[in-house]
Amino acid sequence: MTSQRSSYDVVVVGGGHNGLVAAAYLSRAGLSVLVLERLSHTGGAAISAPAFSGHPARLSRYSYLVSLLPQQLVADLELDLALASRSVASYTPTLRDGVPGGLLVERPEGPRTEQSFRDLTGGDDEYAAWQRFYGDVSGLAEVVAPTLLGPLPLEKDIREQVDPDVWRDLVARPLGETIEARFADDTVRGVVATDALIGTFASMRDDSLLQNRCFLYHLIGNGTGEWRVPIGGMGAVTDALARAARTAGAEILTSAGVSRIDASDDAAEITWDDGSGTHRVTARHVLANVAPWVLRILLGGPEEPDTKPAGSQLKINMLLDRLPRLRSGLDPEVAFAGTLHLGEDYSQLGAAYDDAAAGRVPYVLPGEIYCHSLTDPSILGDAAPGQHTLTYFGVHTPAALFDRHPEEAKRLAVARALESLNLHLADPIESCLATDAEGRPCLEAKIPQDIESDLAMPGGHIFHGDLEWPWAPNRTRLDTPAQQWGVQTDVASVLVCGSGSRRGGAVSGLGGHSAAQAVLASL
Repeated sequence: MTSQRSSYDVVVVGGGHNGLVAAAYLSRAGLSVLVLERLSHTGGAAISAPAFSGHPARLSRYSYLVSLLPQQLVADLELDLALASRSVASYTPTLRDGVPGGLLVERPEGPRTEQSFRDLTGGDDEYAAWQRFYGDVSGLAEVVAPTLLGPLPLEKDIREQVDPDVWRDLVARPLGETIEARFADDTVRGVVATDALIGTFASMRDDSLLQNRCFLYHLIGNGTGEWRVPIGGMGAVTDALARAARTAGAEILTSAGVSRIDASDDAAEITWDDGSGTHRVTARHVLANVAPWVLRILLGGPEEPDTKPAGSQLKINMLLDRLPRLRSGLDPEVAFAGTLHLGEDYSQLGAAYDDAAAGRVPYVLPGEIYCHSLTDPSILGDAAPGQHTLTYFGVHTPAALFDRHPEEAKRLAVARALESLNLHLADPIESCLATDAEGRPCLEAKIPQDIESDLAMPGGHIFHGDLEWPWAPNRTRLDTPAQQWGVQTDVASVLVCGSGSRRGGAVSGLGGHSAAQAVLASL
């Protein structure tokens, strides 16, 4: 299928969620827009699909929760989208001196949360520290979140609105130092730290502050940082965006792999291939919803292995016939309702980082479990009673661990992930797995190399590269709309509109929104 025109105002390369956001905004503004997607479907990493033969359950196979997507963006594009709150924020099972227990954090926090902290730590100090810390995080989020749909603020403009001690603790010094100063309990420290490590391979004391940036992105969404479940799965998000773009007049072509962009400051020619041959169109603007590393190649530059991003995650999708019982005795429908932390004590996170940095799959693998079907049973379809989906996201599993022997290293990593879960279960997770139509356990694992193969994300990096602060350094040039919105490249007609933009990363739509606003501001 070829395009309807030979020239467009805007061509969007990549039909992931950010590309669809940009297409919807620009089409609603009256511009002619063509979206070219390499895969046979739109959505990129934000899709829902059956994973196991013989079962109708549709899993969010890659990205899995929504926090950063601004409610204003949903309203602007009139998206038919429902996001549900989880009844529990997190549960962290523990085993201390052979006695099973756990830390339960409700949403919203109440007396049960306070008592859980008291039972774990032996007093009230740690919960008071928890409340102070997240009060400070909320204060920073309330300043930053309202800026995300506008041109980039300067760092000084954000800093002057934030308490100096909070800025020091969350922005200026390594987050590990702050956590160690503010909390005493190893488990509590670890629960706080994990938001700094999702998809990011870094020490909590890394001087680069990469962990601080990751932490901030995970906790500023809509000023609350709440991670919600999209009803219908992650595909519901991108399906709604695709409908909005098409309704506004955007043209979307799938199975259209872009192979080249020939661009000057004034215009560009885009070449793509599909089953019928090679095609070309021209455009005044190209919005690249691909990683900047890939964009450089499309613009004619060389592949540079030394600058290629590298992801750091292990994703395991499972389908269960029943939820397992926990050794702590907590109701599984409570324990699995939020984020279940495994092997994520602060000391365990540090040991796992040291293992991975030395080239070893961590002996105790940190990770988190999510049971979306407890919040959204609709993703199960007409599944048998009792069935549930389960998603595991492992950290400190950088791509380099899997380079030499990917399948062998993947099997080891999966085994250690399941071990970290089984340590706290009365029913081994293997006994709860459903089987597919061929009699195989319903479990699939994705390492960074799989993400790269499936989605063409270089190195399997889910953020397309290291996250940046969502503001501009004080001496940054902000002369052009592209610079003002953090989406510029070396060629004026080509803008970044994906996770590689200044405020990209996660399922936020911010990259697409920023690129669209930069285009509109340049007209």
